[in-house]
Amino acid sequence: QVQLVESGGGLVQAGGSLRLSCAASGRAFSRYAMGWFRQAPGNEREFVATVSRRGDKTYYSDSVKGRFTISRDNDKNTVYLQMNVLTPEDTAVYYCAGTSLYDMASMKGLYDYWGQGTQVTVSS
Repeated sequence: QVQLVESGGGLVQAGGSLRLSCAASGRAFSRYAMGWFRQAPGNEREFVATVSRRGDKTYYSDSVKGRFTISRDNDKNTVYLQMNVLTPEDTAVYYCAGTSLYDMASMKGLYDYWGQGTQVTVSS
């Protein structure tokens, strides 16, 4: 079992940057593909980015491609989301998630483990 704890959220002005971190417990972190999702009020949770078990493959939603970068450090059991050129439309609670079933996944139903979320608010 994996426990995930996100951090790094906060309030930032439009055009600014934030880096989210997600620390995982347990010794099997490298067996899990990791993903970031977000959920704005009144909206469904949506896919943001995913990274493969070894960190050599990534995939992004069209809305963040070119602005966000997902990465992982398996020695530190941590996955990151670097977010640049933020806009108010990026305001949401951001969740990290892990799945042992696939090397990458963009569908939230394929993930086994979820963190509690961290709030990101972008002001205009």
